[in-house]
Amino acid sequence: MRLLAIETSTEACSVAVMVDGAVSERFEIAPRRHAELVLPWAETLLAEAGLRRADLDAIAVSRGPGAFTGVRLGISIAQGIALALDRPLVAVSTLAVLASGGLRTQREACRDALDHAAGVDADSDADVPDVEALPGGFILAAIDARMGEVYAGSFVRDGDGLRALDREVVAAPDVIELPPGGSWHGVGVGVGVGTGFAAADGALARRLGDRLASIDARALPRAADLARLAALALAEGGGIAPELVEPAYLRNNVALTLAEQVAARERRG
Repeated sequence: MRLLAIETSTEACSVAVMVDGAVSERFEIAPRRHAELVLPWAETLLAEAGLRRADLDAIAVSRGPGAFTGVRLGISIAQGIALALDRPLVAVSTLAVLASGGLRTQREACRDALDHAAGVDADSDADVPDVEALPGGFILAAIDARMGEVYAGSFVRDGDGLRALDREVVAAPDVIELPPGGSWHGVGVGVGVGTGFAAADGALARRLGDRLASIDARALPRAADLARLAALALAEGGGIAPELVEPAYLRNNVALTLAEQVAARERRG
């Protein structure tokens, strides 16, 4: 499978190319430079992989929620490429992309710790405990939505992919809840990831931090994780006509009225 993935939903900009499971990526925190970077990066990555655009099987894009301008830009570019090539477009939740990156980082950290504990180097054939058998896989992804709110979604590892545990929401940090059931109270089970944990002076981290094994408030969605999720979706028939893809904004307004600003300040005390 040959796939181009575009992620521009936050201050980070990234593009990835997947060829038969191998992923190469360009990533940079580059506010307001997404439009400048995406297409040159895509051409560079395709050239490095020895591909032309016409060789691609599908295009993937992060559909939001996130910054309105970034979400619109990514979808517009992806739609344009997919329409020109007559290829399917795979739209993936930005929160799912963020959660997938969080779980990938967690797995990598577990492998490193197990390798160190077992005295195993990367080239050894010695047995190492199966990371996939470890407890865990529950993750709360949150992105700073500004205006005193966060975009949030909860997921659980499901094979090589993710399964949403609840609908994605935009809300003040003090009303975000973990889904019932699962093992969110277990030590080393729940993980929090995303800029939403630093939003509103860290309100979400303070409220739920004692129920989560770790929090990475600097994590941002990446096109490499988008590509992996999109490949799984495409294998299950998840690609659709490009013109049918819609952004997931979760809210319609991009700024607070004066009355809403006053109310928000009063809630924060």
